Amino acid sequence: MEQRKLGSTGPTVSALGLGCMGMSEVYGPADRGESIATIHAALDAGITLVDTGDFYAMGHNEMLVREALKEVPRDKVQISVKFGALRGPAGEFTGMDTRPAATRNFLAYSLQRLGTDYIDVYRPARLDPNIPIEETIGGIADLVKAGYIKHIGLSEVGSATIRRAHAVHPIADLQIEYSLIERGIERDILTTCRELGIGITAYGVLARGLISGHWSKDSGKTGKDYRLMTPRFQGSNLDANLALVEQLRAISAEIGATPAQVAIAWVAAQGKQIVPLVGPRPRNRLTEALGAAKVTLTPAHLAVLATAFPPDVAAGTRYAAEQMAHLDSEKPATA
Repeated sequence: MEQRKLGSTGPTVSALGLGCMGMSEVYGPADRGESIATIHAALDAGITLVDTGDFYAMGHNEMLVREALKEVPRDKVQISVKFGALRGPAGEFTGMDTRPAATRNFLAYSLQRLGTDYIDVYRPARLDPNIPIEETIGGIADLVKAGYIKHIGLSEVGSATIRRAHAVHPIADLQIEYSLIERGIERDILTTCRELGIGITAYGVLARGLISGHWSKDSGKTGKDYRLMTPRFQGSNLDANLALVEQLRAISAEIGATPAQVAIAWVAAQGKQIVPLVGPRPRNRLTEALGAAKVTLTPAHLAVLATAFPPDVAAGTRYAAEQMAHLDSEKPATA
């Protein structure tokens, strides 16, 4: 598989990364054995970047990743971990804590659950409104010096925060949602990252399955699925967004690929510093996602897609209003 470097200071990783969140929660019931088999198949296909979070199912996902990677030489895989999100016993999110003391605590637990001596990319999951980003990054930088972390990343923060963080310690990459129907990063964040030599790990490249070509109005209703509570998957918004998928299906047929493959290939085509994260749970979905690496989008293809999917084309916001309000990446850029 093609390799890409995460920014000017980050690691060299596979051109596609594997997001593991859905293997533990959020998208309904998951099969542990199949999830581990999917991780193994991804590694066999050349994927080296594995992304998780310490709060995914309260540590379950990190332990799942540990089990899947137990026979894999540590230097053959890069593990990316998000931290800082607080949860209650019922699973509810209760805030963020990225104080240096808390960061050391979160890291200690992650190292234990993952069964590793270090983490390749460590990042706060969101901006903590109570702690200056300089203090958070300074605390992580101390852990870099101690050898527990190789690189520092960020997640869902805006340009001003990125600049402040990067001034304290080089930032390897920003993890942020980016897809054909979610292009907010293009307003200014992508330009900022390119200027500073910061890579992008793009999650939600299939808009949580919405533009995969597999979602329908009846999908997700047989189990507890977080997507059903988000605006883009509800009511008239869903109808409008599924109509967009039909446009993508028609374009993809002309290209000779599936909608999911074209959607992933489009994100990858936006720059060599961008690494799409795919999140398949079963192996057949992984096989489809891997096929995106063989899709070549010509300038003509890109032009057709640009016309069909202009910025802000999606109906509804990507998160519910309360979550959107806490996204630093959604705040207007300041001069």
